[in-house]
Amino acid sequence: MQNDAGENVDLYIPRKCSWTNRILSAHDHGAVQLNIANIDPVTGQYTKTSTTFALCGYLRSQSEGDEALTALARKNDSAPTN
Repeated sequence: MQNDAGENVDLYIPRKCSWTNRILSAHDHGAVQLNIANIDPVTGQYTKTSTTFALCGYLRSQSEGDEALTALARKNDSAPTN
């Protein structure tokens, strides 16, 4: 929720899975949040920025976490396509 000035006034803003858009509850002990480094496509060097992805425990328990992370990184241009 935001007030009239546009500031967040909620005490807790739940995270959502980047792949399935499920809300990550406090009891989802299998959920992870990863920071993936952004790479310059020309030089291949780290650009000192990163992109954050959150994966829910359900996704990881179904052994689809690596596929989801790879697809998210490629979609966000954080990983090479070859």
